[in-house]
Amino acid sequence: MLVQLIMSRRNKLQKFAEILTFPNVYENLDAYPPRLSGIDGKEIQMKGLWKEKHFKNDNPITLELACGRGEYTVALAEKYPNRNFIGVDIKGARIWKGARIAQEKKLDNAAFLRTRIELIAAFFEQGEIDEIWITFPDPFLRKGKSNRRLTAPKFLDHYRKILKQDGLMHLKTDEGVLSEFTLEVLKADKIAKILYQDTDIYAKPLPMEELEVKTYYENMHLKKGKTIKYIRFTIN
Repeated sequence: MLVQLIMSRRNKLQKFAEILTFPNVYENLDAYPPRLSGIDGKEIQMKGLWKEKHFKNDNPITLELACGRGEYTVALAEKYPNRNFIGVDIKGARIWKGARIAQEKKLDNAAFLRTRIELIAAFFEQGEIDEIWITFPDPFLRKGKSNRRLTAPKFLDHYRKILKQDGLMHLKTDEGVLSEFTLEVLKADKIAKILYQDTDIYAKPLPMEELEVKTYYENMHLKKGKTIKYIRFTIN
């Protein structure tokens, strides 16, 4: 067991070192004040400049929050070459995989940001983001942890600071508690609008092609017989 833990730690440290060499990964390691570093760990300013500095185009930007291994970021970047995609997660070892695959596939429209999601507004300007996907986030089921769910009111306020007017938001989850919680939050919000909801997306033809993408965690949940929930909504 000890040997496995040591090997796992070494593997993570190797991935962290490799990430520093990836041109498609940006990291925030200082929360106060929040700073961003790019290749070789050099500090860089990206707020309001993602299209200009990284993507070198004027295409819309979609964020995948709690992106894990970046399955949605990579798959959507492949599917929509005229859009830009940024996967966001705090786990560097997970981001490493998506970033590496994006480089291997030469997906110049896919990037990754390692940061805590509550700091997201520090790295994007108002209206800089066109769309947000939240894909299988931690549902924080323990009592007293609901405020840490990525669709809690305080997080919606963060997203409002960066999402364009009428920009779409999507939640995909296997967890009914999170789905119901999100619907309650949205109904109580004076600005938010629920556009579509489904408690079992695979029980019928999918309403949109983007839902065909399956993440690592989604495949695990499906094997256990869980149903996949989806909510599409706006918050401004």
